[in-house]
Amino acid sequence: MNKKGNSNVLAIAIMFFLFAMISFVTGLQNPMGIIAKAQFGATNLMSQLGNAANFIAYAFMGLPAGFLLKGKGYKFTALAAVAIGFVGVGISYLSGVYSSFVIYLLGAFVSGFSMCMLNTVVNPLLNTLGGGGNKGNQLIQLGGSCNSMAATIVPVLAGYLIGEVTEKTQVADVNPALFIAMGIFALAFVIILFSHIPEPELEAAAADTTPKEGTLASIKGALSHKNLVFGVIAIFLYVGIEVGVPNIANLYMTDVNGLNIATGVAGTLVGAYWFLMLCGRLVASVIGGKVSSRAMMTVVCSAAILFLLCAMFLPKTITMSLLGATVPVSILFFVLCGLCTSVMWGTIFNLSVE
Repeated sequence: MNKKGNSNVLAIAIMFFLFAMISFVTGLQNPMGIIAKAQFGATNLMSQLGNAANFIAYAFMGLPAGFLLKGKGYKFTALAAVAIGFVGVGISYLSGVYSSFVIYLLGAFVSGFSMCMLNTVVNPLLNTLGGGGNKGNQLIQLGGSCNSMAATIVPVLAGYLIGEVTEKTQVADVNPALFIAMGIFALAFVIILFSHIPEPELEAAAADTTPKEGTLASIKGALSHKNLVFGVIAIFLYVGIEVGVPNIANLYMTDVNGLNIATGVAGTLVGAYWFLMLCGRLVASVIGGKVSSRAMMTVVCSAAILFLLCAMFLPKTITMSLLGATVPVSILFFVLCGLCTSVMWGTIFNLSVE
């Protein structure tokens, strides 16, 4: 394999690693919400503010991250992202030290900056390295498999660390997970710093002698593409569904006024949701070179609607014994939605930028 081929393989491996980091840190907000209820006396709504802060950060960082990528390239943007991620997780740790709900939200918000910047890097680069089209989608699905693997581990790990939720449950209970995240960020910074990352955007910009567009003209030009506009709307709706389904199901299962299921059992079921996302993405990565993104979206969206209808209208009195607890069968249909959300991110992104 030539030098360029070796460089691309290393770049793909690093992007897969970053894909996993995105999920690990984002996934921490779910169990942290349960802790917020116990330690800070938060309501169900307030307990989800950490998740909200994490994703609201995307609205503030989305365009700056895009322009940073355009001006400084993938490597610089990735280095800045992991540095900010280290700081964000560190702030989350301080929320436990000072027992502050505000610091907890600040940590989630700063972490969201990092996750947005990482998404800005990994998705377009993997799509480009895959050559776009079905092959580009196939590479994104493989990266998504790493993302799902990390997401599967987080709720199970956090559930084990938290144990039974009591008034004594605190952020400090998940410090090991926070330390792992900070260690991953530090390691990623060193690896990226000493690695060669292809810079197709910078190379294309250097070769382009036409006058450069201003910021507003650049945004207007991008939004003139119908597929991109539809993609922005679809990603907005998709993220709410992907994160909302397991998070709200977890709250409902662990709430004393809900199902009052043990945190470890609920965390395992949420982990199963992310594990099914892993399975779906692995299958998509195998067939992605032959099956179009449009066909994938049509199938999974239809199945998701069916699963959600079953979950919503199946009586909760229909139960089964699972992991030593009595669980409504309807919860399992929420878990099955993981199979459907699995390929949506990659296919939406792929269809949007074609």
